[in-house]
Amino acid sequence: MKKFGLTLLTAFAGGAMALGTYKIIESKYADNMSFEDKQKVYFTSNHLTPPVSNLSSAGQVDFTEAAAAVTPAVVYIRTTYAAQADNDQQSQMQKMFGDMFGQRMRPSGPQMASGSGVIISPDGYIVTNNHVVEKADKIEVVLNDHRPYKAKVIGTDPNTDLALIKIDGNNLPIVKLGNSDAVKVGEWVLAVGNPFKLTSTVTAGIVSAKGRGLGLIGSEDNQDQGNPFERTQAQSQPKLNRAIESFIQTDAAINPGNSGGALVNTNGELIGINSAIASHTGSYEGYGFAIPINLAKKVLDDIQKYGAVKRGFVGVSFRELNQDVADELHVDKTVGLYVNQVIPGSGAAQAGIQTGDIISKVEGNPVYESSDLQERVGRLGPGDKIHLTVLRGNDEKNFTVTLKADAPSVAKATVSKSAEELFNKIGASFMPVNAAQKAKFNVVHGVVVTQVREGGFFDYTEVPVGSVITDINKQPIANIADMDKALGNLRNGVIVITGFYPDGSKLKIPIQVQ
Repeated sequence: MKKFGLTLLTAFAGGAMALGTYKIIESKYADNMSFEDKQKVYFTSNHLTPPVSNLSSAGQVDFTEAAAAVTPAVVYIRTTYAAQADNDQQSQMQKMFGDMFGQRMRPSGPQMASGSGVIISPDGYIVTNNHVVEKADKIEVVLNDHRPYKAKVIGTDPNTDLALIKIDGNNLPIVKLGNSDAVKVGEWVLAVGNPFKLTSTVTAGIVSAKGRGLGLIGSEDNQDQGNPFERTQAQSQPKLNRAIESFIQTDAAINPGNSGGALVNTNGELIGINSAIASHTGSYEGYGFAIPINLAKKVLDDIQKYGAVKRGFVGVSFRELNQDVADELHVDKTVGLYVNQVIPGSGAAQAGIQTGDIISKVEGNPVYESSDLQERVGRLGPGDKIHLTVLRGNDEKNFTVTLKADAPSVAKATVSKSAEELFNKIGASFMPVNAAQKAKFNVVHGVVVTQVREGGFFDYTEVPVGSVITDINKQPIANIADMDKALGNLRNGVIVITGFYPDGSKLKIPIQVQ
């Protein structure tokens, strides 16, 4: 009996030591882990098993377990905007998405909007759409159990219409990240969100199609193309479009307020972020579209790790072939992507791709639409390689293209008293300086600006990407937490931000808080 008790005690002690060691390792390496890896650790350490269907997803008609697993982690997002004239700088993107999904009202005072979001980590990281939080002065997140939180924007990616925001919470419910590549047309899916402010609404449907490109993202440059079903010949003209669209189409009911919500399979796994509807009325007509989660994973991981998306580019512009385009270009192929421009010095140019080539395969898979190339490239970063097959005359040629980084883009401000609101009004993303940056600027602490968002204070005062912030109101800044602390302890309603511009010249910006 004593031996058994000693063995049991040893087992408990060993388990406690293992758990303690695990928690130390988890804490130490969490910052370098992807959201997907963090979730694996979370489910393993908490002995949680997401609902698993006994039947194939296409054959499962009981959605109760999936709905119960997902609903607690889908949040309601309320945003507030400074009062502006109706004909102000509201982008075409906001007009197309915001009024449709954001339920934006136009009172005489501050404007308000609403949408949805999905919690993807227990410490409060939330994925939503860029158009849900774009240019917001104040962001409030309300959980399924009605707990309210203030949120800050960690980073955005207008090219995919994704945003990562954060609330200060612990042990929050999350939705398990799934695999959108495994999604099949015809399988059952659930859309979870807050349409018309009806919180925690679940609707069901099937996957109607995959890889849809609608020309919605980046359409502020094509303002005559407001309706994706009213395409004109101008849409096929050559241009460099950085937008990445490869939507999952579903007939699950999606309405105003669903934007940023979850599209999940019957196992309760997140396969997409609901983003758009095609409608003549602004409400559900059977055509909803979600951003595939496998594309979102790279975007969200980059934003968390670098403060901005590190995207690689092939370096070509192209036209999607069909019979009309083929006749116009005098080519005998009606499927593929016709290369009409190769950017000098790009990965495509260095690999040997030429104007007039027709991209027919990506990684050995046939290319039928632009999304077949764009989504695959969108998951990769600078330095990654992609294998392209092109048709040149009657010959088929294979190329390995090394993706090149794009030049850092600097997006071209009344503030309120909350630290989160002030952080959002600054309109930038930050990362702690590394050793090389400390040496370059001769500092021992600071945060580097990794993204500047249009309409924010840094945009207004022309603080570029690459600048380093060392102090706020003479308080040393080494990370985001230091910024929150400094912004939350203002005196005399003035913020003074100091640091260095990328060229090493001194930076000092005063902000009067009203």
